[in-house]
Amino acid sequence: MEKFISVFDMFKIAVGPSSSHTLGPWVAALDCIHKVDTTDGIHSITQIQVKLYGSLAKTGKGHGTDIAVLMGLLGEQPVTTDTSLIANKIEDIKNEKSILLNHVHAINFTYETDVMFLRDQSLPHHPNALQFIVQTKNGEKIYTYYSIGGGFIEFQNIDGEIESSLMDNIIDVPFDFYTTDELLHWCMKTGMKISEIVKENEKSNIAETLVDEKLDAIWQTMLDCIYKGCTTQGTLPGGLHVRRRAFDLNNELLKQAPFNNHHNWMQLIKQGGQDFRYILDWVSCFALAVNEENASFGRVVTAPTNGAAGVIPAVLMYAQIFCNKNSPSEIRQFLMTASAVGILFKSGATISAAMGGCQAEIGVSSAMAAAALTELLGGNQKQSLMAAEIAMEHHLGLTCDPVGGLVQIPCIERNTMGAIKAITAAQLALQSKPDFALVSLDKVIKTMWNTALDMSVKYKETADGGLAIQIPIALAEC
Repeated sequence: MEKFISVFDMFKIAVGPSSSHTLGPWVAALDCIHKVDTTDGIHSITQIQVKLYGSLAKTGKGHGTDIAVLMGLLGEQPVTTDTSLIANKIEDIKNEKSILLNHVHAINFTYETDVMFLRDQSLPHHPNALQFIVQTKNGEKIYTYYSIGGGFIEFQNIDGEIESSLMDNIIDVPFDFYTTDELLHWCMKTGMKISEIVKENEKSNIAETLVDEKLDAIWQTMLDCIYKGCTTQGTLPGGLHVRRRAFDLNNELLKQAPFNNHHNWMQLIKQGGQDFRYILDWVSCFALAVNEENASFGRVVTAPTNGAAGVIPAVLMYAQIFCNKNSPSEIRQFLMTASAVGILFKSGATISAAMGGCQAEIGVSSAMAAAALTELLGGNQKQSLMAAEIAMEHHLGLTCDPVGGLVQIPCIERNTMGAIKAITAAQLALQSKPDFALVSLDKVIKTMWNTALDMSVKYKETADGGLAIQIPIALAEC
């Protein structure tokens, strides 16, 4: 039986700036400490060293991989940690040359020697590899992990076998699907919308009320992120001195009108009208806001990744404010439809930029948002999947080439483009007859994967190619 991928696997509450380079290593560190505690006991640990390989080494500092690993070793949780205290916690570890594992056991830890960036080495399974070399009173053990995109991790056990973070998700669901044809089969057989198929699967695992509560929490985190991004000014960390733009754009569009909460703010935006340029500016503003927060180690939702976290919230805000699709049930519907498309790409290709370039992140998020918006605006199942195909088709070959190894240039602006393309794709699909389309979503997923395999490694989140080498800036030092 294949592993069930939940909507809550696709949408995880996380800390920026990267799901594969920040959230994944953070989760790996938490898992490593848990494994050691289970077998030897946490108080038996005398030393820990961390080795970062491949893409994690090359852009790790710019993506905060070292910070994420240390936060995981501390026992901090991405969902609940106070993001305003992260910098202080890391500085304390560096200055004191010790780390309090899981908040209970202090060991000596020298950042400069115990975190190793092995830029010229890689492990064969995946470009995003890391190892924890753990010394205990019982000897040394090596724990090897791979961060495979979207906050998903894999663990290599002592026999060399790969264990997925989805191992616990081997459950029976009524409408299992891993391809577009399988999803459409269930839709046609039952007459259900894509979102309804997803919800029925979720209800096999948890109560419907809990499904709704968790979806509401996902949206609330997205909304908080947009709002915070639109109301925070300054410069992004990392050394590129990138100025936040969402704050200025928000004030310009609202003509400095005062507001004091989410509701008032959204009402002011809606009162601005339906002019095309006005809407376009707001969609861009929403996406910028999220990814500026992401670049600042703020709390975001993987959608399906951190680097592409702004597309889906921006399109969902567009649907709520400018299309009057703002009820809790409609918001949940959007998220569930989007997750179905994310599952198709994760199953048939990848959502990791280190494996597939930025087409695997911005491209996938745009496809997810396009399908969700199409269903929300009354499109049928085939039109929704057609919208996803259109959105991805026009992201094929998109490289991941972060300047300075930071999730800032061109990543932040790419989220605005992904959101606009999603809206355009939805409108095209709503005015089309999918039965006459020559390219199916399954075919474009296969094409995306083949393109990923053909793509030079220097365009896969290494900062070794593209814009990253045209702008002569050294990898960011945190």
